[in-house]
Amino acid sequence: MLAEIITIGDEILIGQIVDTNSAWIAQQLNAIGIRVKQISSVSDDKQHILNALAEAAKRADIIVITGGLGPTKDDITKSTIAEYFNVPLVRNQQTLDNVAQIFAKYNRPLLEVNIRQADVPENCEVIINNNGTAPGMWFNEQGKVYISMPGVPHEMMYMMEEVVLPKLKNTFSLPAIVHKTILTVGEGESFLAEKIADIESSLPAHIKLAYLPKLGSVRLRLSAFGNDEQVLRQEVELFAGQLTERIGKAVVTDTDVPIEKAILDEMEAKGLTLSVAESCTGGYISHLFTQHPGSSKVFFGGAISYSYDLKESLLGVKNETLWSHGAVSRETVVEMVEGALINFKSDYAVAVTGVAGPGGGTDDKPVGTVWIAVANSKKTFAHKYTFGKKRMQNIERTAITALGMLVKLLRDTHQ
Repeated sequence: MLAEIITIGDEILIGQIVDTNSAWIAQQLNAIGIRVKQISSVSDDKQHILNALAEAAKRADIIVITGGLGPTKDDITKSTIAEYFNVPLVRNQQTLDNVAQIFAKYNRPLLEVNIRQADVPENCEVIINNNGTAPGMWFNEQGKVYISMPGVPHEMMYMMEEVVLPKLKNTFSLPAIVHKTILTVGEGESFLAEKIADIESSLPAHIKLAYLPKLGSVRLRLSAFGNDEQVLRQEVELFAGQLTERIGKAVVTDTDVPIEKAILDEMEAKGLTLSVAESCTGGYISHLFTQHPGSSKVFFGGAISYSYDLKESLLGVKNETLWSHGAVSRETVVEMVEGALINFKSDYAVAVTGVAGPGGGTDDKPVGTVWIAVANSKKTFAHKYTFGKKRMQNIERTAITALGMLVKLLRDTHQ
C-alpha cells in the first residue's frame, strides 16, 4: 500500500516554517505498514494543488494532505478539492456545532468567516477537529483514499492518532513492517559499509539495510516487510546481532533513541551521575540531555564557561594554565573536566573547549580546533579534533564526539 503526502502553503516554500508534518506523518504511516512513495510541498495556488492531486493519484493509493483549511482567503484547499472531485461545498452541521461550541467557550462572536469553516465538499466524510475549528476530511473515490487535515501540527497529530490511523488499519489489509535501528559513533559510513558488506549481501530480499549518517554518527536501520510480524522480528534480531557483533565498540545502542538518551538510560541503570563543562558548545550538550524527561536522575548540570574568569572561578582552572597554554589546549580541557568532577560532585564529567568559528582562529589553532575530555575518578581522556569552518556544524560535531568519548569511557570502566 503506497501513500503520498502533500503539504500546502506558501510559508513552507519560502522557508518561513519547516515542514515537520510530513516527517511525522511518514513515520506514523510506515509504522502501520504503509510506504510513503513521495512527499510534495505546493503553494496556495488552485492549479498547483489540482495538478499535485492528479499526479499523486497516479502514484499512490492513499493521498494525505495538510494545510490550507483555515478561515482566511488564502486557505483554498477545501474549495480546490471540491473542484477536483467536481462536487459542491455543503454545510456540515456537526462541524458547525463544534465551531460554535469553541467560540462560545471563549465568549467570542461567531463570524460568518468562522461559520464557513463548516462548509465541506459534498462527497467527504468529516473528521471532527477536537482541538480546533478546521475539520478534517476523508474521501474514498475510485479506489483511492484522500485525507485532508489542518496544517497546525498538534491539530493534525491528534486527528491522525485518534481517527485517521485506526480508520486506515480498518480499511486496508496492511502488511507488517519491522524496524531495528543500531546507533554507531566514531566510524564513517563508508568504513562501516565495507566492514559489514558480507552481512548486508546475505540479507533476504524482504529485509533492507539503510545507512543514516549525521555529524559524528551513523544509524543502521534494518527494515523487514512481510505478513508474519513475529517471524520478521526474529529475522531482524538475528541480523542485528550479527551487525552489532561485527561493528563492536562503535555501537552505542540497538534501540531507536538519540545517543544522549542511550547514555542517560545506561547511566541511570548503573546509578551513575554526570556533569559538564562547556565552552565552545555554549550549553548545547546540556540541552541534549535536559530535553529528555527524567534526565535529572543522571544529569547534575555544569558550567558554560566562555571566559578565563569563569573557567577559573567555576571549574578551578589555573590562571597560569590559561595564560601559558590558552583556553584551547589539552592542559585546559583536562583541568576543566577534573574541576567539574570535583566541584559538581558527579561520577563522570565531559569538558569541551575550542574555536567554533567563523572567527577566532590562529595559525596553530585554526577554526574547528576542539579539545574534548571525559573523566571519572579513575581515568581522564583528552583528545584534539580538527573539524570544519562552519560554526553550528562544529558545535554539533563537538557534542556528538564528546558523547561518543563518554560512551567509550563508560564501557571501558563498567563492563
